[in-house]
Order: sequence, then structure tokens, then C-alpha cells
Amino acid sequence: MKLFTKGLLLIALPSAIELALLGVVFDMQAQTTRAVERSSDSKQVLYQATALENPVLRQVARVRTGIVAGDASFMDRHAAWVDIGDRLARLETAVADTPEQAARVQRMREEVDSYRQQALSVAQSLRTGATMKPFVTLEGGELPAQVMRFRAQLKEFIDEASRLEVERNATLAKTRQRQQWTLAGAVIASMLLWAGTAFGFARSIGRRLDVLAENAQRLASGKPLPTPLSGNDEIAALDSALNRTSALLREADEKQAALKTSLQMRAEELAGVNETLRQETQDNEMFIYSVSHDLRSPLVNMQGFSKELQVSCDELRATIDDAHLPDVEHRRLAHVLDGDVQESLRYVRSSVTRAAAIIEALLRISRVGRLEYQWQRVSVGRAVARAVDALQKRIDERKVVVVVRDLPSAWGDPSAIEQVFSQLLSNAINFLDPSRPGRIEVGALDGLQPDTTQASAPRTRTYFVRDNGLGIPAAYMSKVFRAFQRLHGDVAQGDGIGLALVRRTVERHGGRVWVESAEGAGSTFFVTLPDQPMRY
Repeated sequence: MKLFTKGLLLIALPSAIELALLGVVFDMQAQTTRAVERSSDSKQVLYQATALENPVLRQVARVRTGIVAGDASFMDRHAAWVDIGDRLARLETAVADTPEQAARVQRMREEVDSYRQQALSVAQSLRTGATMKPFVTLEGGELPAQVMRFRAQLKEFIDEASRLEVERNATLAKTRQRQQWTLAGAVIASMLLWAGTAFGFARSIGRRLDVLAENAQRLASGKPLPTPLSGNDEIAALDSALNRTSALLREADEKQAALKTSLQMRAEELAGVNETLRQETQDNEMFIYSVSHDLRSPLVNMQGFSKELQVSCDELRATIDDAHLPDVEHRRLAHVLDGDVQESLRYVRSSVTRAAAIIEALLRISRVGRLEYQWQRVSVGRAVARAVDALQKRIDERKVVVVVRDLPSAWGDPSAIEQVFSQLLSNAINFLDPSRPGRIEVGALDGLQPDTTQASAPRTRTYFVRDNGLGIPAAYMSKVFRAFQRLHGDVAQGDGIGLALVRRTVERHGGRVWVESAEGAGSTFFVTLPDQPMRY
């Protein structure tokens, strides 16, 4: 028999309020479910976006490797282009409800399609033996123009996706908090309302009310509920509603746990991608070493042939002098031998010397990545002192004042760290302003800095080398650490790989290097090195 029949007047008002409370609870549950779905979608979109850049960069590497090697087979990876297209399609579907993000995906697709056509043109030209000069120009920068625009759009997309994720996570947190308060309020209100009517129903429904109160408490504390009460009265309906609410909450918790597991899997996948990139970097270094080593022999031959040509020209000149030719013929032949031929020979020897220097620089770059470091606690102060001693002759010649502050120790390879500071000091000496006394200062920033780029990375110390030299123009700042980039070539000689070697060495130590400079005022190079062994 319905409780409404037994006590219509006693429970009419409490029942109406109870139904209203249940409606609020179900509404809050629906809002929570929608918030969870939107948060999950945001995380998935962000993951897909962050995983999109590496395949494109790998295609760029294949195209450039194909151009360098003259082999179109490096670019016969149609499946990679299809995979990139599928990723973009999935990403576009995922953000279909966000027109601005969908437009960014469309622009990224256009840039990828444009670069794919360029890659196809490169492959076709390689197969037909056409000249590569136009494509070398297009591929000569840090990245092709289409890829740079693609990365810019991808960065904007990721920034917006991150903002949406933060916003939706905040909404989810607030929704859950409101749900908890609403649920707790519903339970408390339910207990109070039914306590007011308990006196009239004590004999007939006391036990059921106790069970209901206990179930409400278990729900509020997150514990599982027992089997729903039997019967068809309002108390049984309420208990069934509590069970449904409990089931929905458990389902939400399970989804959250599944999402956490998925994120952990994605993190492991990213770690695998990073390992793949590391292996590809090692392969590239071995390729550079092999190619550079193989190019030495032709250069040696060219140098030897040029010397033979010089000897032949000298013998030919002596023969002409002994032949007693007419003055007109003698002057014409002498002009050819002493002018055009000699100039051509000097150009050949100069080109061979320059090519040999470039090859040696490439070998030095490749060796940096293949050296086995002897990891230990390093006295940076002693390493800098050795570097200063080695450069003392140049320091005295330039009348430079070198100030070395207290330098805390770091973790790394002693020889490598000494080479880093030796290169930075040499670079500072080379580009001092001759119009004023030179001053170079070596020091360290106070305290340890946590590395925010990796959760498991050790804390680092930051060192600096500051000079009052010529400085670096703002337009050149992005090229400072690239190989074969030289500034103020009329001031100092060099092959343009010193700072590139510094960056490679510091990165292998798990640190980073950057520069702050003002043209005409000087430059400050900063280097971070680990203070404790790195964890792999």
C-alpha cells in the first residue's frame, strides 16, 4: 500500500520537496556528466594536436635528406602523408563545434598539402635529374616556409586548446563541487523532512527509514549501497533513486580512472617518440660523419691536382721564356698563364681549403654527439681557470680584464664543461669593441633552479659569461646557435660552429644555453648545468 494512502496529510509536503531535491540532484548529475565529457574531449584534442608536429618534421627531415643524398627514395613515404592527413581529419572532427579551431586545422591542412606538393616536386626532380637549386633555396632555412606557418598555426591551436582545457577543467571542478553540496544538501534535507514525519510512521516504516538514512550516509561518504529496498512505496522509490545516483557516481569515477590510464599511456607513447627522435638524431650524426669522411678524399685529390697544375704552369712559363717568341705572342701567353690561370688556381685552392674547413666542422659537430662522457662532480671554477690560462696570450694581446666570480660545482664531463666555457670566453674575446677597454665577467646566478620542462629532471645551476663587446643585432638573435652562422666576419675569423657545439654539449648535459644582448653594449651568454646526476 502506498504511503500516500496511509498518511496523505503528513507526507504530502515533504514528498513534494523531496521530488524537487531529486530533480536538482539529477540535473547536477547531468551537468557533471556533460562537464566530464567536455573535459575528456579537450584532453583528447590537446593530445592529438601535440602529436601532430613530429610526423611533419620527420617528413621535412626526409625531404632534406633526399636532397642532400640525391635519392628520391627518402621521400617515398606516402603512408606518412596519409597518416598526417588522417590526424588532421580527426582533429578537425574533434573541434567541429569550435569554428575558430576548425579554421586553424583547415589552414594547417593547406600548409601541409602545399609542402607535400613541394616534396613531390623534389622527388620528381631527383628522379629526372633536374637541378635542385630552387628546392635547396626553399629548404635552406631552419624549416620550409609552409612548415613554419604550419607550426605557427599549430601553436595557436594548442594555446587555444590548452585554454579551453583549463576552462573546462575549472568548470568540471566547480560542477562537481556543486554536485557534492547539492547531494549533501539533498541527503540532509531528506533526513530532516522525513524525521519530521517519523513519529506518525514510526511503527510501520521505522526500519525502512533507518535503512534509507543509512544508504544516504553511505552515498554521501562514497561507499557502495546494498540491494535496493523492496516494495512500491515512496521510500523504495527514493532508495532506488539513491542507488541510481550511486551508480552514476561510480560510472563517473570509472571514467576518470580510465582517462587517467589513457593519459599515462599517451605519456608512455610520447616517451617512445622522444626515444625515436633521439635515435634519428644519432643516425643523422653518423650520416654526417660518414659523408664528411668520404668527402675528404676528393678534396685531397683536388689539392694535389692543383699543385700539379701549378708545377705544369711554371714549366710552361719557363718553356715560353726559352722559346724567344715574338713580343706580342709572348705577352699574350704570359698574360694567360700569369693572370687567368693563376687566378683560377688560387680560386680552386681557396675553395678546397674552405670545403675542407666545412667538412672538419661537420666532423666536429658529429663527434660531439657521439662522445662518451665521464659523468662526475665537476669544479666549474677550476674548469674556467684552465680555459682562461689557455687563452691568456690572446687576453694579454687584447688587454682584456677577465673577472671570475665564485662558481659552484656542477654534474657533468670535466673536459666538455671546460670546452663550453673556453668557447664562450674565446667568442667574447673575438668580438670585443676595439674602441673601449675590454671586460669579461664569468659568474653564476644565486640558488638552484628547478627544470620545469621535465617532471623528473634534476635541479640546475645557471652560469653566465658577460662581455662589453660589439653585441648582437636583434634580427640575428635567432641564428646565434646555428652552425655556420657568422656575425662580424670582418672582425674575427672562424668556421661558425663554436656556439653550435656549445649548445649541443650543454643539451647533452640536460641543460640549455641562451643569450641576451644589445648591439653596441655587449652580450651575456647563460648556461644551465645539472647539480646532480640525471635520471633516465
